[in-house]
Amino acid sequence: MERPSLEINLPNTDEEGKLYVVDSLNNLNKLNACPDESQHALETTAGNNTRNQCLFFIIFILTLIVSLALVSFVIFLIIQTRNKMDQISSRLLSEKKNIEELKKINNMILNPQGQMEIWSEPSF
Repeated sequence: MERPSLEINLPNTDEEGKLYVVDSLNNLNKLNACPDESQHALETTAGNNTRNQCLFFIIFILTLIVSLALVSFVIFLIIQTRNKMDQISSRLLSEKKNIEELKKINNMILNPQGQMEIWSEPSF
C-alpha cells in the first residue's frame, strides 16, 4: 500500500517551529505505520487467548467428569455399605431370636429334670 508523501512547504516559520512540525509529522507517521504491526500482535494475542480459553474449558469439563465419577463411586460405596449393614443387622436379630428359643428349650429341659431330682431324692 502506498503512503502519501508527507512533504509540506513551511514558509516563514522559524527554525524551532520547523523542528516541532517535523517531529509531529514523524510521530504521525509512526502512528500510521504502527497499526499494521499492532493488529498482527492483537490477532496473535487473540488467537492465543482463544486457545487458552479452549484448553481451560476442556480441562474444566474433564475435571467435572472425574469429580462426578468419584462422587458416584462414593455414593455407590455408601449404598453397598448400608445394604451390608442391613444384612448383618437382620442376621443378628435372627440369631438373637434363635438364642432366645434355645434358652426357652433349655429351660424346658432343665425344669423337668429339676423336678425329677426333687422326686427322686429319697425322703428320710
